[in-house]
Order: sequence, then structure tokens, then C-alpha cells
Amino acid sequence: MAATTHTVTNQVPPLVGYDVFAADRVLSEAVERHLAPELLAGARDELSLLGASAGSAQAQEWGFLANGNPPELRTHDRYGNRIDEVDFHPSWHRLLGKAVAAGLTNAWGRPGGHVRRAAGFLVWTQVEGGHGCPLSMTHAAVPALRADPALAAEWEPRLTSQVYEPGLRPAAEKPGVLFGMGMTEKQGGSDVRANTTAAVPLGAAGEYVLTGHKWFCSAPMSDGFLVLAQAPGGLTCFLVPRVLPDGSRNAFAIQRLKDKLGNRSNASSEVEFDGTWARRVGDEGRGVRTIIEMVAATRLDCVLGSAALMRQAVAQAVHHAAHRSAFGGVLIEKPLMRNVLADLALESEAATVLAVRLAAACDAGTEGERALLRLAVPAAKYWVTKRCTPLAGEALECLGGNGYVEESGMPRLLREAPLNSIWEGSGNVQALDVLRALQREPGALDAFLREVGLARGADHRLDGAVKDLLTELADLSGIEARARRLVERMALVLQGSLLVRFAPSQVADAFCASRLGGDWGGAFGTLPATLDLGAVVERARVAL
Repeated sequence: MAATTHTVTNQVPPLVGYDVFAADRVLSEAVERHLAPELLAGARDELSLLGASAGSAQAQEWGFLANGNPPELRTHDRYGNRIDEVDFHPSWHRLLGKAVAAGLTNAWGRPGGHVRRAAGFLVWTQVEGGHGCPLSMTHAAVPALRADPALAAEWEPRLTSQVYEPGLRPAAEKPGVLFGMGMTEKQGGSDVRANTTAAVPLGAAGEYVLTGHKWFCSAPMSDGFLVLAQAPGGLTCFLVPRVLPDGSRNAFAIQRLKDKLGNRSNASSEVEFDGTWARRVGDEGRGVRTIIEMVAATRLDCVLGSAALMRQAVAQAVHHAAHRSAFGGVLIEKPLMRNVLADLALESEAATVLAVRLAAACDAGTEGERALLRLAVPAAKYWVTKRCTPLAGEALECLGGNGYVEESGMPRLLREAPLNSIWEGSGNVQALDVLRALQREPGALDAFLREVGLARGADHRLDGAVKDLLTELADLSGIEARARRLVERMALVLQGSLLVRFAPSQVADAFCASRLGGDWGGAFGTLPATLDLGAVVERARVAL
């Protein structure tokens, strides 16, 4: 029956049916920049295939369903037997299956693997962020397990497999596995050296029994977990399988699932170990040292995840403004809205360019690139994840009241936005880690300054910001209280140097004027009006 009260007009068509990778000029250029020429054609093909899936109506529906139907914990079966299983909506498994098949847990064994995986992760997690957690931990477990060559030989082929098979069975019987991580406890949080979970050696070499708990253990239906516990020799890293080789369930009591602000599709749990069998990874007393490479990889994924969310938020905002008219014209043509959109696009582009550059450093693996990562990863983790929440809120506002409605997808982005700033060490932890690297590893600062120095002389505002940074680094008095300010400047200088070298002049000019030159207000949409903002916005627009 036709409506008689009104006709629906001036409503924005859904942003659907497009290639998320190919439509992202910034990401496409970064992949071309950082991959060897002989790898480019194959990488473009695989990323465009994934991008087309990510932009499809089907995948978007999976994202809505996975979040609208959160996981449910079943502690016991109908007879009272303890089973500790978590049921997920089928869409969760479809999202994970697509991601694993696309190689998003396989960066370590193929040429250009980190850049290719980073780009894929940035594309696919725009569909839904929650399932990025087990993808990230599975990917990041590989370098930690390499501390024990025998364990790595056994588990790495399973972790890097491109076959996803849900369900709890012995790992040896599955074509591929997922991993989780359990480090924090009630009393310590990020201070893992305060952990009290105890590890008692068994008769067989490398085997232990754990007693204790973990306060945050995400993706509890994973096949294995890397955890920290106190062994006789001190804090140590262990591998805890959910199912033992004989098919019996390991002692892994899921007490409850967290009721979180966002990330609703993903199960985050509290678990208890009571007679839990584990294998030691690395030497006793070297737990933090063993697991630190895993933490570095997951921190980079926090940067990638935030960059993905920011890109999706900006794409939605620009799309809306390009199709919505108000006050006598299309929103995207209004000078003030153009300023807001350009400011958002700058933030998104800077995040993407930095994230992919760090992935390329992982691929290079040289001493200099490893030194760069030591400083740049925590600095990027601090700053990019911090910028995600205000960007998501401003992008939502671009849609007006429509953006505040769940059907738009924008509220889900806003709830997800703070997550990466908290996980794998909150802002203060990252800032203090940068200070630690500066004090203990002078080669890291040298590598950072060499990278930034590649843009020397290209923009006077960048040169001035580098000079100010060096002045700040020369004064170590009260440095801890100034750590956030210092790390913010480091991240901005690094982003600015990359944009000056690689972005169009309009983008680099706008970034340097606002973020480095001080010609900027306290909110998005306060860029200097003299800049070429139309070109910046058009670069961020998805052409359907």
C-alpha cells in the first residue's frame, strides 16, 4: 500500500557493492610502495577479491548478525558435566573462515607477508572488528613460539594454515588452529609481574601444571593459549592447549563472559586454571622476554584495527555527505562540511600510511628496521588508537540523527573505537614503553631520526617540529610526566614525514599546517580555509 503522508526522498543509498581495497587510494598506494614489483600483481588480485567480499551486502550482514547475536557461555552440559564452551552465531564463523582463507593469520612464511596481511586485515576488519582479535593473536603467537624450535615446528604450520575449522578437538587432528593469550590477572592488570598463577614442573621436560586465573582471556574457544605464570625460576611463558593430545579436555574453567562496551561479537572471558597442563615456551624467568614479540605484533594490529575503523567511518561520512542535500545544496559542497570531512580524511590517511610502513619494516627484518619498530610501534599504538574515538564520533555526527541509529552501523564503530587504545597496554603503558626504549636502546632513536630525516627540507613546518622534538628529547627532567606529550609529537612527526614523502601535496600541506604548524583548533573541522580541502575529501571518497 502506497504511503499517503509523504514520499521518501533525499535519503542516502547504502555504501555497498564495492571493492573496499581498490576504493581506498591511500591503502592501494601504500601496498604498491612497500611490495616488491614481482609481488604486486598477485597481491592486488588477492586484496581486490577480499575487498569485493568486504564491500558486499552479504559480508555486511554477517557483521550485523555477529554483533546482534553475542556469544553465549555454556559451562555445563545437560547432565552437569563441565564443558566450558562458547557458542557463536554462524556469521562469526563465516567472518573468521573468510579471514583465515585470505591469509590473515599467515604473514610469516611468504614474501611481503606482513604488508599483504596488514592490507588484508585493514580491508576485512572494516566489515566487523570483533573477529580481528583471534586473527591477531593467532598471527602474533608465531614469533613467541619460535623461542622453542620444537614447539614452533609442531604448531606454526597449524597457526599459519589458511583453513578455519571451529570446534574443540586435538590440534593434531585439525587442518588449522587459532590461538588466544592470557596475561593479565585481577590484582595486576598490565603489571604482569604481579601475576600469582603458579606453574609446578612435572616429571617430563618442559611440562607443568598451572593453578590460578586470568582476568581477561579473549576468544576462549581457541585451540591454544599463550599465558604467563610464576614458575620456580620466575615469570614464564606457557602454551596451554584447550584439548590434550589424547582428546580429553584440559582444565580450563570459563567463569563468565565480559559484558563489554563494544566488540560484542567477540567473547572475552575470565578463566581459572586448576591442574591445567601446559608446555613451557622459552626459559623459566624469561616470560616477558619470550612473549614480547607477540605483544609487539598485536600492538601493530591495534594500529591496523584503528586505521581500518577510521577508514570505514570516513568512507561512510563522505558517502553520506556526497548524497545528502540540505540548506540548498549537497552537503559535501558546503565549505564547513568540507572542512570537517577533510580533517577526518587527513587523520585516516596518516593512520593508514603509518600502519603499512610499520608492516613493511616487519617484512624487511633488518637491524635498522627492527630498531625503528621498537620506538615506532608503541608510539603509533599510543597515538593512532587515541585518535580513533574522536574521529568515529565526528564521523557519526556527519550523518546527523541517522548516524545515531543502530541501522547506520555508526554506533557500532563508535563503541568499538576505544578498544585498541586499551588492549595490549593502554596509553600510559605505551608512553612509558617509549621512554624505556629511549633509555635502554639508543639505536632505536637513531633509527627513528633516520626515518624522519628522509623528509628533511621538504616542509618547513615538519623541520620545525623535528627541531622542537629534539629539544624536548634533550631535557629529561620530569620526563615521565611529559611522556604523553613527547610520544604524541613523535607520532605526529613520523606521520608528517611519511605524508610529505608519499602523499599528494594537498594532503601533506594540510597535515603539516594543522598537526605540525599549529594552525588548527581543538575539534575536527578547524583546518585553515586557505587549503585545497576539496582535493583531500575527493581522495577519501568511495566511487560507486
